[in-house]
Amino acid sequence: MIWIVLLVILVGLIYLPQFWVQRILNKHSAIRSDFPGTGGEFARHLIKQQGLDVKLETTEHGDHYDPTSKTVRLSSANFNDKSLTAVAVAAHEVGHAIQHQQGMALLLLRAPLAKFAFYVEKLAQIALISTPVFLSFVPAVGRISIIVAIVGMLASTLVHLVTLPVEFNASFSKALPILKNGQYLQTKDYKNARKILLACALTYVSAALASLLNIWRWLRFIRR
Repeated sequence: MIWIVLLVILVGLIYLPQFWVQRILNKHSAIRSDFPGTGGEFARHLIKQQGLDVKLETTEHGDHYDPTSKTVRLSSANFNDKSLTAVAVAAHEVGHAIQHQQGMALLLLRAPLAKFAFYVEKLAQIALISTPVFLSFVPAVGRISIIVAIVGMLASTLVHLVTLPVEFNASFSKALPILKNGQYLQTKDYKNARKILLACALTYVSAALASLLNIWRWLRFIRR
């Protein structure tokens, strides 16, 4: 019974942050006629105001900042809509561009780590697929393949752990002060803007927790 309770708690920890993030972003995505511009226009304004040498594009792969090409990318909705979500997300992504300009070490480290993790995860997937076969015929090799899979998952978790402080800094050390100091929003909007920025920062939390859960499951398996 205790294991069922623990499993429910773990599943809740993994999926509740993701559910909350989507709920907050969707809740404040309504068009605001009192806003002077779209998320894309606001991002363009901030890029110019901050003196950033970066490009601005739309994307279908999620809002993000690409340090390799120095590009702020916003989803079509956040680029074209006049909503609180669009404005706050635009400020968050421009916050990453500011981090890049300032030479934030963790931001610069994230890109090569993500590339490394991508290839290691591919190797881990191959190891996971081959593990049952190895365990059946060559148990020692099977255990090695499990270790390779765990290393791949650890690489993914490491990327997420590096990402979290970068995301929080972009939201609360960059975007929120910009919004407040520039008086871009009405006083009533700042509480909800803070929630949206928190949602932006928590985007990777569920992924990090899921990675840790997978590692825990495989460690229990290999100890048998």
